Amino acid sequence: MISAARATGAAILTLGLLAGCASTPGQAPTAAPTSPSAPAAAPLDGPQPIPAGATVSPTRVQVPAIGVDTSELEKLSRATGGELNPPVDFNRAGYYVNGPAPGDPGPAVIAAHVDDTSGPKVFYRLRELTTGDQVRVTRSDGRVVTFRVDAVEQYPKDQFPTAAVYGPQPGASLRLITCGGSFDAAARSYRDNIVVYASEVPG
Repeated sequence: MISAARATGAAILTLGLLAGCASTPGQAPTAAPTSPSAPAAAPLDGPQPIPAGATVSPTRVQVPAIGVDTSELEKLSRATGGELNPPVDFNRAGYYVNGPAPGDPGPAVIAAHVDDTSGPKVFYRLRELTTGDQVRVTRSDGRVVTFRVDAVEQYPKDQFPTAAVYGPQPGASLRLITCGGSFDAAARSYRDNIVVYASEVPG
């Protein structure tokens, strides 16, 4: 969980999901770009664990289209309620440590905050991605995996598509997540989430 001083805005989602939210509203994202429907997936009750012994992790994420180049990713785990905690450091992205590593079969999940009181953060421009944009992830084993954006979607937090984000996939896929939509001043959190769906580019 993030510290109490910052927890007011970095609200954690229900349904086993992750949010990258701000403590005060910046320029709130509007509707996500028109895109294909999110990939279908089998029903899933929140993030699922991977087999013990997995040691590969993402160490760098590059999204040239929106100027993202971030390293030293945080390990993100589930809270007691089943939801996934957001990064503690607002200037760093994080990855779901019990999910597949980017480039391995299944959906890897990487998330970051959209902004905070000081201004835009790592995934502030995530909503600007469009189909065909590329995401490069460097792994701890030295492999660099390239993904192509399939869809960019925006969801109310109470309608987050847990199965589509975390559900089993036949190949290697990637999910990038942050907050979006209008800002709820009472809850000190954005009302929606932006989710980018991407698939590995065959090497």
